[in-house]
Amino acid sequence: MSLSRRSLVSGLAAGLGYASLRPTELLARTRIGRFQRGGGIDLSVVAKINNNENPYGPSEVVMQAMNSAWEWANRYGTPDGGLMEGIQALHGVERDNILMGAGSGEILDVVGTTFCLGGKKVLGVEPSYGSVYSHARRVGGDAILRPLNADYSQNIPDLIQVANQRASEIGFVYLCNPNNPTGVVVPANDVRRLLDGIPADMPVLIDEAYHHFIDDPAYATSIPYVLEGRPVIVTRTFSKIAGLAAMRLGYGVAPAEIIDKMSPFSTGSQNVLVKFGGAASLRDIEGQERVKALNIKVREWTIAELRAYGYDVIPSQTNFFMVDVKRDVREVAQEFRRFDVLVGRPFSPMDQHLRVSVGTEDEMRRFMAAFREIFPTAANAAAA
Repeated sequence: MSLSRRSLVSGLAAGLGYASLRPTELLARTRIGRFQRGGGIDLSVVAKINNNENPYGPSEVVMQAMNSAWEWANRYGTPDGGLMEGIQALHGVERDNILMGAGSGEILDVVGTTFCLGGKKVLGVEPSYGSVYSHARRVGGDAILRPLNADYSQNIPDLIQVANQRASEIGFVYLCNPNNPTGVVVPANDVRRLLDGIPADMPVLIDEAYHHFIDDPAYATSIPYVLEGRPVIVTRTFSKIAGLAAMRLGYGVAPAEIIDKMSPFSTGSQNVLVKFGGAASLRDIEGQERVKALNIKVREWTIAELRAYGYDVIPSQTNFFMVDVKRDVREVAQEFRRFDVLVGRPFSPMDQHLRVSVGTEDEMRRFMAAFREIFPTAANAAAA
């Protein structure tokens, strides 16, 4: 880990040096490696900014906690390092309000299986985190997808209207907050408006995977609705702020009766190392704040560069953003690969908006250098 930290510091320092280079000079220095055989990626040369990952990795505190758990590796029913107690204390809930998963993605699937069996539908917006919709279809259900507003916010009155008009068809409502891929927050008053406006017994899944990156005062977590006893399921993940994406750990918080319905569809299995790491990350407030501050700094620098170059960017409250490139994202992603930069996939119907994860300062400078090679300035594009 000390080596990785030195690499991080040197990378940030190198980024400052890159600032004085012209784009072609910068790209000449970085195009020395490619993609390994079998689809593997050589992260020493590739800027991987396509999966909304934490580019800094787990903190030293988290790594030390995981290393301390090896002694339990040969045992079933191992301790969890205080993970469950930490989640209970964080949210003021009881053990029977919590369901653990291999990433919050497992919890999202469990919700879909629980409430979409028998042909029920999930109601949500498009684009959003599409795995929820595709899983509903895989278990024999379907999705009712509504468009975003012109400002890319979620249309709460429209969702309320559909939820009431088609209540008999709907298994649950899905609200990704902030939304993936747009990065736009649903304000707290709109969340309450939604919950007050739909049938009282209709479950609502609120995905808070990017909760930790938000600094918008209009936002609030929806955990209090669970404490009120409403049929609300809030999901959180350790993949983002804690840097444990490959270790797979997440959880859902819901009323006990909903947890009881969901539990039969859960694996109930997480490895002992990630449990200890997750518990440590809950206590590592300083580490979380450090990652958040770095993310905001680098994100806002990149957005400012893109706007100065003439391209519209959707304001984001997450560790990613969307830029309107006015071209099909599929083609654009392939062009970035030529410069050893991985960017996001398309999110229909916003096929000309490129989702970009926020990497290190070095990675984002490489992204901007590639961007200037691939795209003309907006003024030149308009003239053409």
